[in-house]
Amino acid sequence: MAENEILFDEEIDITDVVCPVTFVKAKVALEELDDGQVIAVRMNDGEPVQNVPRSIKEEGHQILKLADNEDGTYTLYVRKVEEA
Repeated sequence: MAENEILFDEEIDITDVVCPVTFVKAKVALEELDDGQVIAVRMNDGEPVQNVPRSIKEEGHQILKLADNEDGTYTLYVRKVEEA
């Protein structure tokens, strides 16, 4: 495992959908996780990278890392935080 690699429990690819459906798909996937679990969300550059992390953070979840895959996509690592 690489030094900066993040372990995750689930992975989804939303590169085939457009905003605002990108956030909806990410949110639904997050809701299926247990508190403390990590999801890797692969998304396109542009609107998804600008909007999905912000929206997830507003929901109260922890953004761990946004990694540039260097192919026009990014992977967002998110830890689900217990709902208050």
